[in-house]
Amino acid sequence: MDSCSIMIVGVGGQGTLLTSRILGSVFMNAGFDVKVSEVHGMSQRGGSVVTYVRCAGKVYSPMITEGEADYILAFEKLEAARYLPCLKPDGVIIANLLEIAPATVGKGEYPEGIIEKLAQTGAEVIALDATAIAKEAGNVKSINVAMLGRLAKLMPFAYDEWIVSLKENMKEQFFEMNKKAFDLAYKN
Repeated sequence: MDSCSIMIVGVGGQGTLLTSRILGSVFMNAGFDVKVSEVHGMSQRGGSVVTYVRCAGKVYSPMITEGEADYILAFEKLEAARYLPCLKPDGVIIANLLEIAPATVGKGEYPEGIIEKLAQTGAEVIALDATAIAKEAGNVKSINVAMLGRLAKLMPFAYDEWIVSLKENMKEQFFEMNKKAFDLAYKN
């Protein structure tokens, strides 16, 4: 791997920032130049949040635009659809099956068949019930780390490198529970 561009998308409070720090740490520990940037939107009110993580020998801009993302890590499946145009033709979407209706939908219905529609675009789509994995690990707030565990399977870094970065980026009292969520998704 010479470079990698990853978008982490979700809604406010799902842990996109922590996930980007862990990813950035893995890349930096492997010797890459890393740039991370986040766009909060209405994150305080459950609005869309996107974080960009880019690594290479030298990264000049943290932003990822249309057709540049190698991976989209979507903590909510409608967010995967929202950012699909940013995915490279050979990119991968890892989408949590969670449904959170955006505030702008109001009383409208949540769109059906999102995962199927994403797959029809030709993109590689990995649907993951990260919510169930996080609950099994002991805390539904570990969705982000479960998603990261599934992404880690696709990346060229050793398992131990991921665990070091998890440990470096979270409080000790949350480490074991999050490691369990990571492991469940990594081994899935």
